Amino acid sequence: MSVTIYVPCDAAALALGADQVANAIAGEAVKRGLDIKLVRNGSRGMVWLEPLVEVATDKGRMAYGPVDVADVASLFDSGLLKGKEHPLSLGLTEEIPFFKKQTRLTFARCGVTDPLSLDDYRAHDGLKGLQNAVAMQPADIVAQVTDSGLRGRGGAGFPTGIKWKTVHDTQSPRKYIVCNADEGDSGTFADRMIMEGDPFVLIEGMAIAGIAVGATKGYLYTRSEYPHAIAMMEQAVEIARKAGVLGASVLGSRFAFDMEVRTGAGAYVCGEETALLESLEGKRGLVRAKPPLPAHKGLFGKPTVINNVISLASVPVIMDKGAAYYRDFGMGRSRGTIPLQIAGNVKYGGLFETAFGLTLGEIVDDIGGGTASGRPVKAVQVGGPLGAYFPRALFDTPFDYEAFAAKDGLIGHAGLVVFDDRADMLKQARFAMEFCAIESCGKCTPCRIGSTRGVEVIDRIAAGVETDTQIEVLTDLCQTMKFGSLCALGGFAPYPVMSALTHFEEDFRPRPESQTFVQAAE
Repeated sequence: MSVTIYVPCDAAALALGADQVANAIAGEAVKRGLDIKLVRNGSRGMVWLEPLVEVATDKGRMAYGPVDVADVASLFDSGLLKGKEHPLSLGLTEEIPFFKKQTRLTFARCGVTDPLSLDDYRAHDGLKGLQNAVAMQPADIVAQVTDSGLRGRGGAGFPTGIKWKTVHDTQSPRKYIVCNADEGDSGTFADRMIMEGDPFVLIEGMAIAGIAVGATKGYLYTRSEYPHAIAMMEQAVEIARKAGVLGASVLGSRFAFDMEVRTGAGAYVCGEETALLESLEGKRGLVRAKPPLPAHKGLFGKPTVINNVISLASVPVIMDKGAAYYRDFGMGRSRGTIPLQIAGNVKYGGLFETAFGLTLGEIVDDIGGGTASGRPVKAVQVGGPLGAYFPRALFDTPFDYEAFAAKDGLIGHAGLVVFDDRADMLKQARFAMEFCAIESCGKCTPCRIGSTRGVEVIDRIAAGVETDTQIEVLTDLCQTMKFGSLCALGGFAPYPVMSALTHFEEDFRPRPESQTFVQAAE
């Protein structure tokens, strides 16, 4: 009888040698005359254990990791196919503490199924949401998503149902669904994990969105830096189309919806929805002034729903289990679950899906295990390269949109990057301004010029030149950028700068090296 062995094809696992491990397992099985079925699944999200090898047993899936090619022969010697003990044994995958503590709704199948098996997807509750949707009136679908409390997971946290209702109510012979998969924030990888590990859930979510608002065409816009995700999504779209999940009659219904994958050229600003639309139309990625909103005049001038990958991938479970089920998770106005992406100098880096409400300290210390270096945590940047730096004094902040906003922070795409006590927050502030200067589309003056001047001001602070005066200039500059920029790129750049200055002011004060710099300059 064939034994199923799982080796991830997720990009993080591939970077750590998963392909070589898979080939070694296949070769060892042939050499020993053993009958195995090798499945290249997505990642479970425990990156420090990759490549994570799992074997299906009567007790469940047993995990081993991190596995190297040199470990493969000894795994077979120890009884891998029966889930026997080995120095790399981790026990049942679902009993690993990091995994067991999670509430997996959006990522329920990621790492569990064969990403390109529609049968596997159906066997794990896939397409139930879409089956319910095709039997409903579009307005009722919109109402269910609205009632669930789902908010955009791409950063802004705007209620998904309101956006859908706006497009639903706007009259037009042509409407579009656009999935923003241009995941450019540092320390974020949830979108990529879904596309590589469970692509059908994103396709299902986009199809439900199309039916809900009256759109028959969708585009998934992702970045050229994601070759594995692009290949996986293109294959999954073709499979879904052949199976009648996409096309002129979705699941044999009266609704039509089809989609295609488009690849961007790597501009960070194209993660902003209007710059993304410009790029999709074949133009330079420049931010559009709003109004008009994309919901009224979006792609090719037509009403358009633009949602993030995680937003759309969360819709199938809402349509399957109901709005109340999803809304029951979370706190305040932040309902459902959020895939935390824990990265940086941290012991247990990876993806952790949980309901809103855990404190930042619980996430960093209990789930992340503190720093990988063993040194004290100095700061955690939440929300990408333009997110605020939170010191330990703010670790009691619950992970909630409004709670973070009250502390001058952003949840963003829920990426967390951990820094130990050796981090220089002045340099981190400079990086934020430099990043904005490089990635600015150049359309508005506060962002284009402000970020360049910001780098110059921070360099003067680093050199110890009129520190107090320069800090005043930097603060005023940040205010101008925050309230005067056309989009969030320039508007959010002040968050890392001002949080670093507010919470770590000592790093902005003259130090021996800055005095040396001044003397040398004189």
